[in-house]
Amino acid sequence: MTFVTEATIAQLVEELIARLGEDPKREGLLKTPERVEESLRFLTSGYGQNVEEVIAGAIFEQDYDEMIVLRDLDLFSLCEHHLLPFYGKCHIAYIPRRKVIGLSKLPRIVEVFSRRLQIQERLTREIASCLNEHLNPWGVAVVIEALHLCMAMRGVEKQNAFVVTSEMLGGFRTRASTRAEFLHFIRKGP
Repeated sequence: MTFVTEATIAQLVEELIARLGEDPKREGLLKTPERVEESLRFLTSGYGQNVEEVIAGAIFEQDYDEMIVLRDLDLFSLCEHHLLPFYGKCHIAYIPRRKVIGLSKLPRIVEVFSRRLQIQERLTREIASCLNEHLNPWGVAVVIEALHLCMAMRGVEKQNAFVVTSEMLGGFRTRASTRAEFLHFIRKGP
């Protein structure tokens, strides 16, 4: 990956502020370029993370073959088309084939992929593929429901339009009853 080395992100943001017609030396904007750089580095920190290192030591042999569901996981990412946030909920399920993963690793896997410039469709697929590859389960299902600020604040300006994407692998793709059970679990109240 190639990064601009001639100027820091903060310097580029300062120039951007000026090109937008604002005075970057105005009191309220003095530290904005540094804050934006820090923010962008955090929001794209997934590029510096390795999924294998995140998962390391958290996959366990277990004689369990029923569905495991994590639902309503908060998700935040940046749309790669407009660099505006999209946010919502991620729901994950898998049916183990003698391997389970530590529950805290599921949100960490989501963060690795969501803290990159993304489109929701690819994000959904990356999470499911990662779990499928590392666990070799009977099936994996991922559903993401998100509000995109690029749609809410600009363009069509639809503030309450949620985008829902899904990726169903293995038994979730081939068995309608398994898929229906997962969808029931993620719609059910606490």
